[in-house]
This record gives sequence, structure tokens and C-alpha cells, in this order.
Amino acid sequence: MSTTPESVPDGAAAKRGAFSSRGVFIFAAIGSAVGLGNIWRFPYVAYENGGGAFVIPYIVALLTAGIPFLFLDYAMGHRFRGSAPLSFARLRRGTEGLGWWQVGICFMIAIYYAAVMAWAVRYTIFSVTKAWGDDPEGFFFGDFLKAGDPGVSTTPVWGVLIPLLLVWVAIVAVLLLGVQKGVGASSAIFIPILVVAFGILVVRSLFLPGAAEGLDALFTPNWGALTDPTVWAAAYGQIFFSLSIGFGIMITYSSYVHKHTDMPGSGLVVGFANSGFELLAGIGVFAALGFMAQANGVAVGDVATSGIGLAFVAFPAIISEAPAGALIGVLFFFSLVIAGFTSMVSIVEVVISAVRDKFEMTRTRATIAVTIPMALVSLVFFSTTSGIYVLDIVDHFINQFGILLVAVISMLVLSWGLRVLPTFSDHLSDGSSIVVGAWWRILVSIVAPIGLVLVLGLSFWEDVKTPYEGYPTWMLAVFGWGVAGAVIVFGFLAAQAKWRDPETLSEVHFNKKGAQS
Repeated sequence: MSTTPESVPDGAAAKRGAFSSRGVFIFAAIGSAVGLGNIWRFPYVAYENGGGAFVIPYIVALLTAGIPFLFLDYAMGHRFRGSAPLSFARLRRGTEGLGWWQVGICFMIAIYYAAVMAWAVRYTIFSVTKAWGDDPEGFFFGDFLKAGDPGVSTTPVWGVLIPLLLVWVAIVAVLLLGVQKGVGASSAIFIPILVVAFGILVVRSLFLPGAAEGLDALFTPNWGALTDPTVWAAAYGQIFFSLSIGFGIMITYSSYVHKHTDMPGSGLVVGFANSGFELLAGIGVFAALGFMAQANGVAVGDVATSGIGLAFVAFPAIISEAPAGALIGVLFFFSLVIAGFTSMVSIVEVVISAVRDKFEMTRTRATIAVTIPMALVSLVFFSTTSGIYVLDIVDHFINQFGILLVAVISMLVLSWGLRVLPTFSDHLSDGSSIVVGAWWRILVSIVAPIGLVLVLGLSFWEDVKTPYEGYPTWMLAVFGWGVAGAVIVFGFLAAQAKWRDPETLSEVHFNKKGAQS
């Protein structure tokens, strides 16, 4: 069955749910994009890759890959009015597996992302009393996580299990409320709170002794780094990790927007808001690291780190020594909780939306059917004494060889396989003051894939050459390469399942020139 794009129906919005306005959609999209990676990944990536000079490849990556791919996700979801699998299936039945691959990625991310949120919840409370004492690293891995040697353990850590269960309860409660009252409203409330809380943290950090040295370390440009291809690869990787593109979120969110919405304009707001918050995070984090370096009589480079080490080891050390440290700690970890929450809502929504579309479920039934298995898997694997190791491996491989790989393949299939970019550019330009023309098609079909292939190639070579973090080979095979491969297999198996209502597909086909047929 073929339909016009307009008949792939706003009428279904009443059943699927919809955002009440463009503003709510923008808040939701920013809420998804601004997550843990903005706070604990970007500052260190920038510092390690040329400091102030990194701004150049970062902006180039944003303009040539990040925002163009964001537009591509928007075009898919907004034109075909469905979840990732439904949008791909409506485009061409044989591409549905790409959508389910993205759903599988979201499932895997959600189950460990919740654990990091649970840690942040506990550390918000710990900040008041500085419970980690004089040894933040020993406290985090020992007293808190009770981590032993790398392996798989079934021994529960109650200090993680209970807040992890509460995180899932909160996520389920929001998602049961629906697209507007749950997803949209929570982002519209929490994003302003996040900006205010983190803004206060940044201002307080700027007045710490040594803050200027920290900012100098971050922003002093190393122009020689611009000739290093790994620096450019880092910029492209950071953009994709932070913008929530390529794994179904923005396809799903854009399907909830009125068909006459200015999508390119919305995309620019989301893209630059996300990058603005990353810059703010860099200032706040390195001002605090500058204080820590001065307090310990070492160089900023000796205390600079990223990820879990920054959040749960370096920052507690800063909090212990800084004036008004408890305030800094509460603001920092509360910001992690809020940023993580709005991002996780968007990740789980991808799975719920796909299940609803495929099996014609009600919102309540789909939410329960999706979140209970997610929560159980999350509790089993990430609330034990081995949870930190499993989390680290899954996170690395699902990001490198999940998100980036499906993004590259999707771009190539849409650009060169189905040749639908001309039709998508017309759709995006309709009703917008921004003309999405040949420049966009060149970026999506040539520039962005080349950039991501470079990132993937370098990452693959590093992981083959040196086992990631020295973990046992069997753990990398199961939780690393195995998980990355499993989501691909899941994607194409799920695509074989029959749609409960075949009329849902309402496929739109395109010929090789991108014209509807």
C-alpha cells in the first residue's frame, strides 16, 4: 500500500501521542542531547585533543556531521510519523532492521545508564557529609561498589540496588504519563533546573583558587594538534555521542511533532544548545580541576580525567578540599542526575514507541512490557560487585561499534542505496526559512560518512591491538564484541516479526531518483 507523506497520518498522533508545541519538542530534544557525556566526557576530550584548538575541529564536526545527521533523523521521523523501525519500514520494508538495530542499542544503553544515575543519586547525598573521607577512589570502588577482580558476580550491592530500583520506578512513572505529560513536561521542567543548578556550580568553581590555571590548561591552543587525524576523529566521535543522533531517539521524537513544524530551525537550536552546555561544562569542570591541582601542588594534567573517574573520584576529592565543598558536590551530582534522567527517558522511549507501533499496544501495556524486563536485566547485572566492569565494557563497545556503526550504515543506505536525500531535503525545507539543499546532501552522503569511518577505523584498530582496559578476553568477547554483535542480530530478527496491523506500514516507496512511486 502506498500513501502520500501527508497521509502517514497526523490522525495517528492521537493514538501514539504528540508534543503540544514546537517549544516542548525542543526542550525534549535538548533534554535527550544534554546528558552525562556533556559533563564528564567533553571537557577531557577537548583538553586531550588540542585544548583551545579543539574548538575548530569540534565546530567543523558539528556543522558537517552532527547537525546534518540530526536533520536526517528529523526527516525520517517527521515524514513517516513513526518509531525508528516503523519509519524505516514505511520508507522501504527491507530497511526495517536498521530501526530495530537502533532499538537494541537503546535497550543496552538504558540498562547500564540507570546504574550511573543510581550512583549519582547516592553521591548527591554523600556530598553533604563527604562520606568518602580522605580516599575517594578507595571509597568508590571499595566501600560503595565493593568491586572485586574483573569477572561476573551475583553478589548484590544494596547501596546500589535500592537507588537503582528507585531510578527505574521514576522512569516508569514519567513514561506512563505519555508523550506530552511525561516526556515533554519532564524535559520542560528539568532542563531549566539543570541550567540553573549547573550555572551556579560554574560560577562557584570560577571563584576557587587555581581556577584560572585550570581554564588556561583547557583553552590554551595546541595548533599542532590540528594536523593529527585522531584529533579530528575525536571531534566527530564527541558530536555523535553527545547529540543523541543515529540510534532512534530523534527519529522517535520528531514523529511526535506537528507536520508543519520548522524542523531545520529546531535542529539548529538543539545542536547549538547542546554545544553551549558542553562549553559551560568544560569551564566548570576545569575551573574545579585547576583548584585541585593547585591544592595538591601538581599540574592540571595530573588531575584531569574523564568519565567515571572524573565524576566519582576526582570531583569528590575537589569537594573535600574546596570552600563550600558540600554545595559544589550537591550541585554537581544533582546536575548529573537531572541530565541523566532526561536522557534516559528519551532512550527508553525509543523502545516503547517501537513496541507500540509493531504490536498495536496501549501506552500503559507497552511501557510495562518494555521497562520491567529492562529493569530486571539492569538490576541483575549492574547492582552486583562486578557491575562496574560489565558497565565499562558494554558502554565502550555499544558506543563505538553500535551507535557509530549503525549511523554510518544508515547514511550510506539512505544516500546511495535508496537515494532518498532529495525528497528528504524538500520535506525539511518545506515551511522552513532554511533551505536544506545540495550542501546538506553532500554532507550526509560523503563528508559525515568519511568522518565516522575514520573514527570507527581508529577505534577498531585500538581495540584489536590492545584489549580494552586490560579486561579478560572472555569478558570482552561476551560483554563487548558479543553485545555489539547481538544488537545487530536482534535488529534483523525483530524485523522478521509480522506487524499486528499491516495497515500500520502504509509504505511510501521511492525510485532511484528519490521520487515517490
